[in-house]
Amino acid sequence: MGRLLPLLLMAAGMPAWTAQPVRARHAMVVTRERHATQAGVAVLRAGGNAVDAAVAVGFALAVTHPTAGNIGGGGFMLVRLADGRTAFIDFRERAPKAASRNMYLDSSGKPTEDSTIGYRASGVPGTVRGLEYASQKYGKKPWEEMLRPAMELASKGFPVSYGTAQSLRSSARGLSRFPESKRIFLRDGKYYEAGETFVQPELGRTLERIARLGAKDFYEGETARLLAQDMAEHGGLITAADLKSYTVKERRPLTGSYRGYSIVTAPPPSSGGVGILQMLGVLEGTGYEKAGAGSATAVHYMTEAMRRYFADRAEHLGDADFVKVPLSGLLDPNYILKLRKSIEAERATPSSQVHAGVFTGHESAKTTHYTIADAEGNIAAVTYTLNGGYGSKVTSAGLGFLLNNEMDDFAPKPGEANMYGLIQGEANAIQPGKTPLSSMTPAIVLRDGKPYLALGSPGGPTIINTVLEVIVNVLDFGMNVQDAVNWPRFHHQWMPDELRLEPGYSPDTIALLEKRGYTVKPVNAQGEVAAIRFINGWLEGAPDPRTEGTAEGY
Repeated sequence: MGRLLPLLLMAAGMPAWTAQPVRARHAMVVTRERHATQAGVAVLRAGGNAVDAAVAVGFALAVTHPTAGNIGGGGFMLVRLADGRTAFIDFRERAPKAASRNMYLDSSGKPTEDSTIGYRASGVPGTVRGLEYASQKYGKKPWEEMLRPAMELASKGFPVSYGTAQSLRSSARGLSRFPESKRIFLRDGKYYEAGETFVQPELGRTLERIARLGAKDFYEGETARLLAQDMAEHGGLITAADLKSYTVKERRPLTGSYRGYSIVTAPPPSSGGVGILQMLGVLEGTGYEKAGAGSATAVHYMTEAMRRYFADRAEHLGDADFVKVPLSGLLDPNYILKLRKSIEAERATPSSQVHAGVFTGHESAKTTHYTIADAEGNIAAVTYTLNGGYGSKVTSAGLGFLLNNEMDDFAPKPGEANMYGLIQGEANAIQPGKTPLSSMTPAIVLRDGKPYLALGSPGGPTIINTVLEVIVNVLDFGMNVQDAVNWPRFHHQWMPDELRLEPGYSPDTIALLEKRGYTVKPVNAQGEVAAIRFINGWLEGAPDPRTEGTAEGY
C-alpha cells in the first residue's frame, strides 16, 4: 500500500511524489512472487533468453504461488523476438472429450457448482506442454536446467509470505473439502504462518519426472497415469486419452495501432486483445484525455467504451477453431466510429440500451501474469491460470499440484452469468475439445517499431480493462510505468450494470459519475499488473503494490 498511497492522493487532487520503477540496463523480470522473480533473473544471468526465464518462472510459481501458479492449468505466452518476429502460444485448457453442453445444469436447468469446484470442474491442463513448446522453439537452455529452481523450491521448501499464509487460511473452506488439498496446503488445519517453511515433496517428485522425461511424463507417463486414475475414481472427466491428445496451438498475434503506437496482443480464444484494440479505437478521437487521469470525464468515456465492448464480447467471442469470430467487423473503423458516436458526453448509456453489433461477414479470479525482457531484446509476456483461486480446490493424489476449474470459463448456461458475473453467449457454449473463452491479455506496445511497453494482468474479466487503463495511463496521461500500474482502477463489463471503483477516487468525482447515471460500487482491488517500459536505454520494471510482486534486473 505504501507505493499506492501517493497515487491515491493524486487521484483525489492532492499533491504527491512520483513512485519510481525498478530500473536496469540489460534485463528485467517482473512477477507476482520474489522467488519466481529470482529464478528468472538467475536464468538470464546464466545466458538464458526471455523465453527460458519465462519457463523457469512458470514452474517456480507453480510451487510458490499455488493460488494461481500452476502445472494443472493453462495460459498464453506472447513472445516478441529481437529480430521483430512475434508469436502467440496458446496452452489454454481444453474441454475433455466427455464434456457436453448441459453438463453443469441440474434437472430443472439451473447451473450447479460443479463447474467451479471438484473434479468435474477441470479442463485438460496445458501449462507443461505449453512451456515445453516455448522452450524447444524459442528458448536456448536445457529443459532440465529451467525446472531446477522449481524442483529445489518444492523439495527443500521456501518461507511462506504473509500474503500466501493469509490466502491459504481464507481459502480453507474450499480446500478442506479434498483430503490431499487439506493435508498439503492447510496442514490438516495447522495453518501455515508467515516465515514457516513450506515443503512439497509430492510436487517435487512430479517436477523431477517432468524435468527428466519432458512433458511426455505429464501427458503420457506416470503423472498422466496417476492423474487419469484419480479422475476416474472421483467422477472427473479427464482421461488418459484426453491428456495424450492435448496439443499446443501457436497463433498469429492480433495487431493494431493507437496514436502512432503499434499494439501486439492476444487473438481468440482470448477476448482481451480484440477488446483492447476496439476500446482504444473508440477512445481515439474523443479528446477524453484532456480532462486528466482520474477525472469524471475520462472515467466516463473509458467506461462507455468498456460497456460497448463487453456487450460484443458476450455475443461474438469464443474459440475461433469452433465458431466464427467476426474480428474484422469488431475492429472495422466504421463500426468503431459508430460506437464512438453513440457515447453521450454527459450521460451514461444504460446497459439495457447497449446491444452487440450485427455483422454479416464472419471470419474465424485468480490468474497471474509475469513479464520478462532479456539483454538481447527478446520479450516474453505470460498470463496463466487455474481460473478461480486454487482452481477446483482439488490436489491430484500423489502428484502434489492443484487442478484448474477452467470449465466455468465456458458458458455453462449461455445467457446467464458465470462465477465472475459475466454473461456469455452461444459462441462460448461447452463442446468436447473446445477452448474456453479467456480474458487474458498479454500485450506489447511498440514505438517506431521498437518495444516501448510490455504488460499483462490477472483478474478474470477485469484483466481487459486493467491492461487498457495501464496502457492509456502511460500513452495518454504521461505517467511513468510505476505510477501507471499504481493508479486506482475501475471496471465495467456491461452486465451487471455497475461501475466498480478502487479506493482513490474523490467524493466529487464519484458524485459527478453518479450524476451522469452510473451505479458506483466500491471494490478493494482490481488486477495485478506486471509491466516493463523501455525508455532511453533503460528497462523500467513495475510490479503491482496491490500484491507481493517484485521486479529485479541487471
